[in-house]
Amino acid sequence: MKTIDELTRKAIELQASGLLTGQIADELNISRETATWLLVHAKKGDSTAAPKDIYIDWSNIGRSSYRQRLIAGALLDMILDCLGETEVEIDVVVGVALSGIPLANLIADELGCEFTTYHPNKQRWEPESKEIKGTISQNFARVEGKKCVLIDDVVTSGTTLREAVAVLEGLGAKPVAIAVLIDKKGIDDISGVPLNALLRVTRVDKIE
Repeated sequence: MKTIDELTRKAIELQASGLLTGQIADELNISRETATWLLVHAKKGDSTAAPKDIYIDWSNIGRSSYRQRLIAGALLDMILDCLGETEVEIDVVVGVALSGIPLANLIADELGCEFTTYHPNKQRWEPESKEIKGTISQNFARVEGKKCVLIDDVVTSGTTLREAVAVLEGLGAKPVAIAVLIDKKGIDDISGVPLNALLRVTRVDKIE
């Protein structure tokens, strides 16, 4: 997708298929505010300026398990480099739904450690409620008392990862590192947990 119109059409298609605004934002790797704007813009012909955001399409990686394994290896290398001086052993790799899950699974396999998934609030509620937090899946590893690494694809605002760190800490786990493909926010840590990104995107706006 190269134009706003194409992005808008995709957002409408995702909404028509039953996805909530937060899920649409996840699928398109844009902020929730941008997803909302696209839907309102399409329905009402809203002429207000779009939020400042960057659309990320990493489907050339996502469609290939081989490429995903290569990227997972790069993420793992960053994690090990980040934790190298502390010699922290990782007990559980946590994949943030949806796109962080396959990468986290590959990293857990490489490390020979346990794997679980985190489902954020924005995928379950519309509109988003700050009283409702995301959940750690009960179908995979337990996290209580364990050292965890979080894996996601794109950081847009950092809200989902801050929520995930809080949920893990609330369960008695210790998040020790975060690794993502792309950081659009330009931050070094989430709630004190170091954030490692393969790519960091910086928007430079023209100054009049």
